Amino acid sequence: MTGISPDKLVTLVEGAAVVTAHSDLAALLRSTVELARETTGARYAALGVIGEHGTLVEFIHVGFEPGLAERIGSLPVGRGVLGTLIHSAKTIRLDRLQDHPDSSGFPPHHPPMSSFLGVPVRSGDRVFGNLYLTEKTSGFTAEDEMLVEALAVIAGSAISNVRTHQRLRRLAVVDDRERIARDLHDAIIQDLFAVGLLLQGMALRSESERERNDLGDAVQRLDEAIASLRTFIFDLRPPAWNVRSLGSDITRLVRQLADPYEANVIVEVGPEVEAEGDPVPGELIDDVIQIVREATSNALRHSKADTVRVSIGRSGGFLHIEVEDSGKGFDVGSAQEGMGLSNIRWRAEKSGGESSIRSRSGEGTTVKVILPT
Repeated sequence: MTGISPDKLVTLVEGAAVVTAHSDLAALLRSTVELARETTGARYAALGVIGEHGTLVEFIHVGFEPGLAERIGSLPVGRGVLGTLIHSAKTIRLDRLQDHPDSSGFPPHHPPMSSFLGVPVRSGDRVFGNLYLTEKTSGFTAEDEMLVEALAVIAGSAISNVRTHQRLRRLAVVDDRERIARDLHDAIIQDLFAVGLLLQGMALRSESERERNDLGDAVQRLDEAIASLRTFIFDLRPPAWNVRSLGSDITRLVRQLADPYEANVIVEVGPEVEAEGDPVPGELIDDVIQIVREATSNALRHSKADTVRVSIGRSGGFLHIEVEDSGKGFDVGSAQEGMGLSNIRWRAEKSGGESSIRSRSGEGTTVKVILPT
């Protein structure tokens, strides 16, 4: 990823695995604060949890000398710049905290703090709290901002998961199996998808093979976790709401991918794909989404095409996936296969299908995948 050193990106990916592994909220929050401090080189780091009335109800901090917090007394409640961050819910990066118009100073015994980076942490559609980093000798950079914002997304997803697990443990007392399955699907799986999108976006923008491989491994582990969760949900009870729409999922994905580009992107999903009474299995939908993501991203980023067409049909017990662009094309025989093309082949083979790539210089590229249903 341009602007982020490979070592720091690897630290983020490895730390994210630790953060998301926690089942205890307090431990998760402390790990998040420690990782934010480690990745940025800040002297002090904290996470403030926002209560119902817009003030801080909890403040987890690292970096203070033993006994210093007790000498300071009351922890912050969200005034000054901290309050501004709560109300704006947008990242704030300052070279001198004191220069901000909302700066309100520090209480007695508080250590001096100058450079500042504050980033909101969202859990679902709400801001759960804010990450605060202070006192980096050389000042916080755009790289630090990108890293902490990525960490905030990962932490927000993990927080949603832990809170969902806590609710599920209470629900399990009355054996409300259908509601448990719904919570698992709506909260955990969607959050994992969001994290996967973030990591894949980093991989797509990365100029380092090492970074792409590390991020690719992380995405693959998320895919495996999603598959395990879907199996567990099915074992609980396969309710009607769990039937997914491949057409809707693909259309939503392609729109997100195409948004930064000027190419005309067309999505065609045949009516036979979602024939009544014969839905595409959820685990196969996941594979189709990843294949379309890889092929469409490659076309948008590299082909310089005016038009990209994504087509999905179904016949004879097979799904037929085709991503075609009108771009510059390339020599398939001499091209070096990157992570995207490798992933397409791997997913097709894993599902018992096959893939092919046809391209010529000046004639565009077509990726075809056939998967048994």
